[in-house]
Amino acid sequence: MSASQPTTQLPGQRSDQPTRRVLMLAHTGREEAREVALAFCRALTASGIVVRLLAAEATDLGVDPAAYSPPIEVAVAEEGAAEDCELAVVIGGDGTILRAAEITHRSRTPVLGVNLGHVGFLAEAEVDDVQSTIDAVVHRRYTAEDRMTLDVGVYRDGELVASTFAVNEASVEKAARQRMLEVVVEVDGRPLSRWGCDGVVCATPTGSTAYNFSAGGPVVWPGVEALLMVPISAHALFARPLVVAPTSRLAVEVLARTEGAGVLWCDGRRTVDLPPGARIEVRRGEHPVRLVRLHDSPFTDRLVAKFGLPVEGWRGNAERRRREG
Repeated sequence: MSASQPTTQLPGQRSDQPTRRVLMLAHTGREEAREVALAFCRALTASGIVVRLLAAEATDLGVDPAAYSPPIEVAVAEEGAAEDCELAVVIGGDGTILRAAEITHRSRTPVLGVNLGHVGFLAEAEVDDVQSTIDAVVHRRYTAEDRMTLDVGVYRDGELVASTFAVNEASVEKAARQRMLEVVVEVDGRPLSRWGCDGVVCATPTGSTAYNFSAGGPVVWPGVEALLMVPISAHALFARPLVVAPTSRLAVEVLARTEGAGVLWCDGRRTVDLPPGARIEVRRGEHPVRLVRLHDSPFTDRLVAKFGLPVEGWRGNAERRRREG
């Protein structure tokens, strides 16, 4: 069954009950990811949930759609693959989740990441929690929260030549290792400073623990709405990370006298070549990304767990109990 075909009524399902669908995306180059994806397919279809796979991934998994009941749907193209799905389950690391964010961007389908990577900051579940994650999906024990994205436009001679979006960051970088990038940065229509640098990162709070973090930018809690701008190895007196309002508009202009070209990277996945004189505008995205939450754990705990931060000797709970007692 293709993703564009009409829905079918499942055995034992009332005609007034909508069919439940889940898009499954996996890093099929890894054996562990293939095993976990097949486990999800078996468990979800056994619970009457239709699983949709991309055609290439269905082939990689060796899936016979008709061998499942209800049959697995196969989407030929990524575009529109998430339509009519209640969520997208993603098996892999942050790179796979960012790919899922591309596929679900327009449909706003919530994304549930099962981490098979290293840090996996965007993932909500770990591979050891597969069964409990399946149960949460089957019984709808999950919530979805909106996270800011970036809308990015590239201009040449005043003409828009490329537009895209980013979940984590849009970074303007030098294309040649031996040359420095000369840029002027702008906030809310006013020039702020000129930098000779390796690049400039514009990030969301979600992306504050990604490239922004590596570049020396601040870690921003997801509940804070803001845009970040961080220079990379800038040769300038004023070259500090900036945190601006979510309504602000950021711009990076590659100076016309710059030798060589630059490149725009969005989430490390999509690129646009930048000749001297190019202008890159960044603003809050029109469409947020929706991330599934299974646990109501504080972001502080996530930071400690993901980065292995030392917290031995903390006496907060004991001190609070002593004061309250």
